[in-house]
Amino acid sequence: MSDIIEINHLSKSFGEVRAVSDLSFRVKEGELFAFLGINGAGKSTTINIMCGQLSKDEGEIIIDGNNLDTGADQIKRELGVVFQDSRLDLALSVYDNLQSRASLYGITGEAFEKRLGELSELLDFKELLGRALGKLSGGQRRRIDVARALIHKPKILILDEPTTGLDPRTRKLLWNVISSLRKEENMTVFLTTHYREEASDADYIVILDSGKICAEGTPLELKNAYTGDFITIYGANEEKLTSLGLKYDKIRDACRIFVPNTSAATELILKNPELFCDYEITKGKMDDVFLAVTGKVLVGGEEK
Repeated sequence: MSDIIEINHLSKSFGEVRAVSDLSFRVKEGELFAFLGINGAGKSTTINIMCGQLSKDEGEIIIDGNNLDTGADQIKRELGVVFQDSRLDLALSVYDNLQSRASLYGITGEAFEKRLGELSELLDFKELLGRALGKLSGGQRRRIDVARALIHKPKILILDEPTTGLDPRTRKLLWNVISSLRKEENMTVFLTTHYREEASDADYIVILDSGKICAEGTPLELKNAYTGDFITIYGANEEKLTSLGLKYDKIRDACRIFVPNTSAATELILKNPELFCDYEITKGKMDDVFLAVTGKVLVGGEEK
């Protein structure tokens, strides 16, 4: 896959606060790329610069072959953006909001009606078209935000913490739609999130802390580098575990052993088969990775 986004040595300060510091990374065409970090880590600042909402202090941004300094207008046509805060007009109906947005891209008349029909079916908001946006629930508004971002069939969908505060049903609907579009249209998705489970589904993750990249890689690479494996043994013989000198945590009807890697787990099982009648091996989670890398815990995006 070729690079569709290239960020080189990007920096941005607000007074004495260094919001983004010498960021460099690549995003492959068609992949789900995730920025993971607490609030204030620099995620939204980076996105706002990419979208032309903020000026950068230093660095270079190339999106789909266009340099932001000279091709901003073309770049904006390639992007669909779901910001943290809705950019729609609360007084207008859903229909009028999407019609005005589509007209900015020259999508009018039958072309607009066709695209509106596709999106209202996909995101399940046909019954909301005549209602004022301000009368909708948070989950309903979010669906319209996503429709707004997709109205012109962008190559790149940027999602800035898109599911914060949403109910599980709406979150599942949005991710089903996004996954479908990635498969059918090879759409690239650039995600910022503080939900570990969303980051775990990404093809590639960059972890930010205080405006700097502190780790990056695929979920598997990060888990292998910064966490170990866990063996959970059900109905374990605790006396035997103790005699082997193994440290473990007691969890309900099981014992959980930490091992440095899968190879070590395999060796332990082969040497002590009588212990492992009913067990499972799991990798560490993204919150384990984040804690190991930053020394911080992600809880609702805040540092704990």
